[in-house]
Amino acid sequence: MIRVLIADDHHLVRTSIAHLLNAEEDLSVVGEASDGETAIAESRRLSPDVVLMDIRMPGIGGLEATRKIHRTQPDTRVLVLTAWLEEAFAQRLLDAGAFGFLSKGCQQDEMVSAIRGVFHGQRYISPEVAQRLVLSRIDASENPFDQLSQREMQVAMMIVNCQKVADISDRLFLSPKTVNTYRYRIFDKLGVQTDVELTHLGLRHGLVEGFASLP
Repeated sequence: MIRVLIADDHHLVRTSIAHLLNAEEDLSVVGEASDGETAIAESRRLSPDVVLMDIRMPGIGGLEATRKIHRTQPDTRVLVLTAWLEEAFAQRLLDAGAFGFLSKGCQQDEMVSAIRGVFHGQRYISPEVAQRLVLSRIDASENPFDQLSQREMQVAMMIVNCQKVADISDRLFLSPKTVNTYRYRIFDKLGVQTDVELTHLGLRHGLVEGFASLP
């Protein structure tokens, strides 16, 4: 039996996926998580074989959750669920320990096949995601977010997903002063002056799902 943890901030998505997976004889959904912190905690508690991980969730998000799960539980495979993925961000996820990428628009049989594959140690990239990665490599100009450090990228993603300094401080166990230091360092590197400008830049480069095609 392959034990699966579903991490997605939308309850309906989690419920739908759980219903589909539990219908398979060799799959069992053992837990759910609606944010990155819960995904880490539930992964430690339940030791699932595979985590279906949404990237953009409240809190520390799927990237950092993937990194921490891989670091503490290397036998747990993280399969990323995404509606859109840029090449540079895909590389960050691979570096963090992701075992594959699955489009949120995939069919049930593809999801089941991907879970079985990563459980047996096979990397998986859905054809839809692979095509988008190739196109992003051909069409995209240099991504300014590439120059950010791991922590700066983490803070930037939380800002563009509308999290306030106080919330970021609580979730990352940093002082508000330290968070603001990261903010202004990010602003300086990216050539922006406000959270709004940073968010707009994030929209252009796919840090907020569904807006990657903004001009």
